[in-house]
Amino acid sequence: MGILAEKEDGMEPLEPLLALDVGSGTQDLFLWDPQQVAENCLQMVLPSPTRMLAKKVREATRKALPIHLTGFLMGGGPVAWAIREHAKAGLEVTAEPQAALTLHDNLEHVEEMGIRILEDPPEHSWVIPMGDIQRKVLGPILEKLEIAEPRIWCVAVQDHGHQPHGSNREFRFQHWRKLLEQGGHLSATLYKDPPSYMTRMLSVLRQVPQGLVMDTGMAAIHGAMCDPLVDGALESGVLIVNLGNQHTLGALVTRERVWGIFEHHTGALRPETLKLWMHRFRLGQVDSQEVMDDGGHGCAYHPQGLPRGAFDLRVVTGPRRELASSLGWHMAAPLGNMMLSGCFGLVRAYLQAMDIAWPQAHGAKIHE
Repeated sequence: MGILAEKEDGMEPLEPLLALDVGSGTQDLFLWDPQQVAENCLQMVLPSPTRMLAKKVREATRKALPIHLTGFLMGGGPVAWAIREHAKAGLEVTAEPQAALTLHDNLEHVEEMGIRILEDPPEHSWVIPMGDIQRKVLGPILEKLEIAEPRIWCVAVQDHGHQPHGSNREFRFQHWRKLLEQGGHLSATLYKDPPSYMTRMLSVLRQVPQGLVMDTGMAAIHGAMCDPLVDGALESGVLIVNLGNQHTLGALVTRERVWGIFEHHTGALRPETLKLWMHRFRLGQVDSQEVMDDGGHGCAYHPQGLPRGAFDLRVVTGPRRELASSLGWHMAAPLGNMMLSGCFGLVRAYLQAMDIAWPQAHGAKIHE
């Protein structure tokens, strides 16, 4: 991946890294410093960009103000719902083309929602700056703490992929299937140059040119692998389930490889259905179409099949992990902080690309 630059006298020294995990409920930040133990590094859980911007849109709706969307394609969810409600209330919504893609990959569909595509904001419109990277929020926080913004960012977002026609659920899962077909290497899940169809990831890199990107669900999987109990079971294989606010991602993993991926919507699951899905998943018995028919994204396995007798340890992480609280699964807490699992996973993947194991010991710092 060429993450670590080479010099005549060796490698560039490791430098601080800002890991940002952007979800639908929260954005989680971990400013990793190789000279500090992880527990002493800056860690924050903040409202997600989509929630913050939805609040602004709802305020404009209450005031009956026209709004203009500018900036970048970003994650939808709350902000997209608020924008649609604004338009349904008969209030004007205009948007730059890139910002409008937040609502749908087909701009004709966006216009059918009553939203006009315009480069410049009409007079008296309230401008809403769209984007997964909210520098106006993060920048002042770092400045007040007298912390320099790192040059390198690793950012996790969930990207359904550019799909103007057809099911974005199915299209997203084709990406996971391709990962498995190409060997299922965990190292292949961190991107410096994501595929051209991963437009949300590309949008992040336009905002953070020195960045690297990963899917939020896969970042959580990497993060759970930082848990000491999970790390000790990776040779025989582990089932890790990330119960996110909107999506659930299950992965069958060994130390370097993912053998199966299952994805569903968290709101459609109950403890008993989650237990049954995961029991069948780890045995290789789930068909992708039945997950689609149940409203989920799908299920796929490595073309070599599953290793025999593997994946006995079942692990759960994510903000909705209480859904599995009665199932007796291990609640992963990498470096003692479940909510930063995705951020820790980003750091782990970044350093593994340099053949550096992290954390070498619980909370260990790296000495130059």
